[in-house]
Amino acid sequence: MQIIPIDDLSLPGLADYSRLTDVVLRRVSEPEGGLYIAESTKVITRALRAGHRPRSVLLQEQWLPDVEPLLAEWPDVPVYVGEPKVLEKLTGYNLHRGALAAMHRPALAPVEDVIRDARRIVILEDIVDHTNVGAIFRAVAGLGADAVLITPRCADPLYRRSVRVSMGTVLQVPWTRLPEWNVATPLLHAAGFHLAALALADDAVSLEDFATDAPERLAIVLGTEGDGLSHRALADADTVVTIPMLHGVDSLNVAAASAVALYALRIRNSPSVRKID
Repeated sequence: MQIIPIDDLSLPGLADYSRLTDVVLRRVSEPEGGLYIAESTKVITRALRAGHRPRSVLLQEQWLPDVEPLLAEWPDVPVYVGEPKVLEKLTGYNLHRGALAAMHRPALAPVEDVIRDARRIVILEDIVDHTNVGAIFRAVAGLGADAVLITPRCADPLYRRSVRVSMGTVLQVPWTRLPEWNVATPLLHAAGFHLAALALADDAVSLEDFATDAPERLAIVLGTEGDGLSHRALADADTVVTIPMLHGVDSLNVAAASAVALYALRIRNSPSVRKID
């Protein structure tokens, strides 16, 4: 490995790791720079197994033995090593998970390729909370859906918090961005998908009833926190589905709702995303 002790925080290669707690900076710099941050050796392992290319690694010296075998195929990748206080000064937080890696973002696949063999997909419309995005990906992986599609204004699944909350499953579940609804809806219908919008509505069908005879190819559409699905998403849906609630509670958090819906609408013995270690 190219081990580089950190004695100067102005080293050009360290710029990828500075001010990680600044959400605005991360949103601007990550997509344009073509990078995302993988946090912890477990997540770095999953990123590498998914075929993603590392740009550099940042860690405390005690984690070198764990990282060395991961980088066997990447001997030219610089590994920056520093004391905990130095790394905290650089990143803005305590690096208690041991290691970070700046990873090159893979090119997003066309929607048609992602959904070609899928039977259950999840669509995230304008969900802005990275924690919810990560939790939904974890539900998708654990409950057997085949892919996730996100709208143009949805939060970034490869944002550090999303990756961490998902336990790295955003690196395993096939996903890509949808175009606007006027293009996306005909595309999904042409592929044979029934759009089921999860929402409150007077004419909504209960999830239990809908699950008794669910369509073969189904897209579960989830809306943003607070306002829920847009009028266009609801208008384009083939069915509006609701989770019946008790005790005056009208709805669940979007991540919790995704897990409930995915479990109810799961396809038993279906090949899904590849096994996640």
